[in-house]
Amino acid sequence: MHRVPPRVQLTVFVGLLSIVSLTAASCGGEDNDIGLGSAGRGDVVEVVDAPATITARAAATLTAAADGTLATLAVKPGDTVAAGQVLAVIDSPSAQQRLAAAGQALDALKGAGGGGGSVKNLSATQKKTDDAAAKAFDDARKAAEKVADPAVRQALLNQLDLAEKTYQEAAASARALIASVQRGLASVNQAMSALTAAQRAQAQSAYDLARSTVDALTLRAPVAGVVQLGGTSAGSAPSITELLGAGSLPVESPQQTGPGIDPAVPVGGQVSAGAAILTVVDLSQLGLMAEIDETDVLLVQPGVTARVELDAAPGAAYEATVLSADVLPTTSARGGVSYRTRLTLGAGKFDDGRAAPTPRPGMNAVAHLQVRSIQNAVTVPAAAVFNVGGEDVVWLVRDGRAVQTPVTVGVSGQDRVQVLAGVSDGDRIVVRGTDKVKQGMELPG
Repeated sequence: MHRVPPRVQLTVFVGLLSIVSLTAASCGGEDNDIGLGSAGRGDVVEVVDAPATITARAAATLTAAADGTLATLAVKPGDTVAAGQVLAVIDSPSAQQRLAAAGQALDALKGAGGGGGSVKNLSATQKKTDDAAAKAFDDARKAAEKVADPAVRQALLNQLDLAEKTYQEAAASARALIASVQRGLASVNQAMSALTAAQRAQAQSAYDLARSTVDALTLRAPVAGVVQLGGTSAGSAPSITELLGAGSLPVESPQQTGPGIDPAVPVGGQVSAGAAILTVVDLSQLGLMAEIDETDVLLVQPGVTARVELDAAPGAAYEATVLSADVLPTTSARGGVSYRTRLTLGAGKFDDGRAAPTPRPGMNAVAHLQVRSIQNAVTVPAAAVFNVGGEDVVWLVRDGRAVQTPVTVGVSGQDRVQVLAGVSDGDRIVVRGTDKVKQGMELPG
């Protein structure tokens, strides 16, 4: 028997232009469970139900760029802030000290020229510089990859890539000159000058990263929105504090959390690198992230409308429209394959016309997507259609007897489905007990 999969709930609005009559065929014995009906014209809407979550337009968690203390907090929870507004300042003596040391090292190399030395010393110095640079870049990249904010993380990685490329170019020049010295084609002074340039490139990279860390101690709102203290989840991912040539990774923050303890960092409280200070949530446009099963995703196209119900607002309905569906799948909560689909979310109303409350990001919802519809089509009850050998069929009543007839199904509703071929308006069909009917069975009525 043709059935809509359990994961898909289908809602149908049927406006019949002819009256459908159901009669029990009393053929004796268990045939009392057989019911007859008629094909008729009506409107059918096919609806796919999908679990969904309310989403904000954007959310950015601001973290401490280095170990220190929360010196100032210029906002309160629930405050509305503008992009670029200063929200908090971290005091980090260690970051300031690294910046000062990097500046001194850079100043020392800026005045350095090509000194004398042996070929053996040149090669040893070059290797030492290369090894130190490789370790420094590797440490900095590992620290940068742990930054919670994707935009900040990518900016730091881009900065590191550029710094490493600059160093490699300078180091390659130095190695070429050292090789020339070994072949007697260049002077030791030329090689020393090139080596100094490579060291200067490393020092400049260290200074630039140290400067970036100090600048990041002043937390500014990356987007306009509403302030929430702490991060978007219970845990906070570490952020970059290690500069080129710096020491070990940051340790856990001494801030205690647990039942009855506010996890937000108070003014004057100690923070470790990567500790979440506050989050800015852009609520200017709420959306919906739905999980569409693989069996239904081809029906979900941009522009498809949906009615949305929230667990938090029983009886309220919100309007939504599909924006896009992902090309690549994800694993659904039930272990199957699904495709994330983004929808805009409009205002909601209760059945009595009252305005529904504004949802909050993260709330659970169900989206009823109206994927297909047809008007004034030939329809039959969904229970009348079943499958035999991969083909949809119905029991058609001809001259009082059952005739198994193949049909082509179009738009499928919960109660009725469109039939494109095989049945005509007004035809009598079996609508109940199809498994009890045999070919040629007498079916009065």
